[in-house]
Amino acid sequence: MTSRISSGGQPPADPPAAGIVARTVPLDPAVADSLLDLLPADRPVTWLRRGEGLVGWGVATEVRTSGPTRFADAAKWWSETVARADVRDEVQEPGTGLVSFGSFAFADEPGDSVLVVPSIVVGRRGGTAWLTTVGTDALDPAPDLALQEPAPAPVGIRFADGAVNGEEWMSVVADAVARIEAGDLEKVVLARDLIATASAPIDVRWPLRRLTETYPMCWTFHVDGMFGATPEMLVRRERGLVTSRVLAGTIRRTGDDERDLALAATLARSSKDLEEHEYAVRSVADSLEPHCSSMNVPEAPFVLHLPNVMHLATDVNGVVHDAATVSSLQLAEALHPSAAVGGTPTPVAVALIEEIEGMDRGRYAGPVGWMDASGDGEWGIALRSAAIEDATVRLYAGCGIVADSDPEAELAEAQAKFVPVRDALAP
Repeated sequence: MTSRISSGGQPPADPPAAGIVARTVPLDPAVADSLLDLLPADRPVTWLRRGEGLVGWGVATEVRTSGPTRFADAAKWWSETVARADVRDEVQEPGTGLVSFGSFAFADEPGDSVLVVPSIVVGRRGGTAWLTTVGTDALDPAPDLALQEPAPAPVGIRFADGAVNGEEWMSVVADAVARIEAGDLEKVVLARDLIATASAPIDVRWPLRRLTETYPMCWTFHVDGMFGATPEMLVRRERGLVTSRVLAGTIRRTGDDERDLALAATLARSSKDLEEHEYAVRSVADSLEPHCSSMNVPEAPFVLHLPNVMHLATDVNGVVHDAATVSSLQLAEALHPSAAVGGTPTPVAVALIEEIEGMDRGRYAGPVGWMDASGDGEWGIALRSAAIEDATVRLYAGCGIVADSDPEAELAEAQAKFVPVRDALAP
């Protein structure tokens, strides 16, 4: 069943997910040894890191929201769905029981967002594996899990510039730098897109597998056509503890280990990148503070090494005091958009993005992840990502622009950030 809530915040005409039953049973971990091998092409969802996480398929119920109230409307729908559901959970782990997967638009307008409850979810965490079925009858038999045929490789991929080409985008960056130097704002994150077109529809399971293999330390996700491998955890809430991984400040890797170590040291000392990172950490800490009884914000970042780039990274941790009333999705709303994907001051930066960026971000850089019936969950930022529809994939990449940003260097950084999805589409 699908519900839609408009930007006016009106509830759906039908009661949300009335009478559904979610049943979670243990699985032999060997059955879930490779979660992607179990994933069919029927509305697949994924949330995977280092071989663990969740995959699902089918649709038991979903809601689509839009506009400034897209998070609040989805959260209300989820609360009502949980209240009406019969949840029978024999495993009691994060990600068991009734679970929804979401992907949310970056901007208030345009764009649509979705929260979907799959019919089947298979999960694995450490030595524990489970199967969740969602339907209308508690007596429905559990499905037989079978290995699926591998997804076919994309055919005839061609790449083309999206809304703006490289030269035009460098002009946009130069405009942003001039605004920053004039004192209008301190930082703005500007993105561009790249269009990949194949000669036949693309099975999203192909790039998902490539991303999990190449970027195991990232969270590989797919929800409703938005997929990628994000290195940035917007917020994780689990049993009263909250974590946010902040990334800001980037340098491209060369492939030479000795040279990359020297570049990492340069990144860690870069005043431009440290300034950009400080803005992002500050915005996250300020947004989480009202919800936490205590917080730990490290004084200095560490360097996160990924196959294509290196980032300055900080893990902000806290103990939440309002878990009974504020879900992980509501925390994600409070954090979005952080300075890492918007800028500083955020309202000014977001307005500038709308004015000069020249494209609709859709769900790029919006929250993506999952949430369970207790409100615990994991929400990443949809980075290193793309939107897929039939034979077309729209790739996204963004860069943080500050006063001493160089347009050519920022274009090179954006090109590096296209690499994960671009390579994942290759045969």
